[in-house]
Amino acid sequence: MYDMSPPPRRPEPQRICGANAVRALFLRRPEAVQRLHYLAERRPVAGPLCRYLARHQKAYREVLADELARIAGTEHHGGIVAITDPRRALPITNPPPAVLFGSPVLLVLDGIGNPHNLGAIARGAAFFGAKALLLAGDARQADLSDAAFRTSEGGLEHLAVYRADDLAQTLRRLSGQLLIVGAAATGGVAPETLPRNKPIALVLGHEETGLSPEILAVCEAKVTLPGTGLVESLNVAAATAVLLHALMTPPRN
Repeated sequence: MYDMSPPPRRPEPQRICGANAVRALFLRRPEAVQRLHYLAERRPVAGPLCRYLARHQKAYREVLADELARIAGTEHHGGIVAITDPRRALPITNPPPAVLFGSPVLLVLDGIGNPHNLGAIARGAAFFGAKALLLAGDARQADLSDAAFRTSEGGLEHLAVYRADDLAQTLRRLSGQLLIVGAAATGGVAPETLPRNKPIALVLGHEETGLSPEILAVCEAKVTLPGTGLVESLNVAAATAVLLHALMTPPRN
């Protein structure tokens, strides 16, 4: 008897927009690129990329602005769009991958739901030299979307990204090798007071509700940025950048 069921659908490609994001894509995983579209004004950026695609018999095309907006799915395309094989966060392994311990700070996202915040956090992480992101596996957590790649300005291409279905259990497993620190709007210590005898897993909570109680129970310390009190707190991406600067800088003797 013949199997009449349709073949599995190929995953939808992703759209990587903007000069910085597209350059980083070609630098880190050029084999994932399916085709490239760009405006005439982006010829200086697109030229070397098109030569690579020509050598590998892949398509590229200069288009007008209205067509590029349609291809990109947004008017915020920066004049150049690469259509790529989709990239998603990888499932966490046991033992954990060594890259999680490859810099002084591992960023852990406990339900950051806005893809623009995810992208901005990745941009700051790459800027300050972090190597990886660990995402919660629940439905609140944004994944690697077109918007996240666009906002990261290439940062996501320089980070290993993993997902933990049970984030609390994963953090407990990592606690021997990492100091688990939750970022909190109030009630935590200043970042410069944290011990630096091992890498820090900096856990960032949901934009509205903060860290979940289960994750808070795993944290060995809480860290808070001191401010004037004139506003309640910083946006999560801005707070992450400030904390990264503080925690990635070697402590003074």
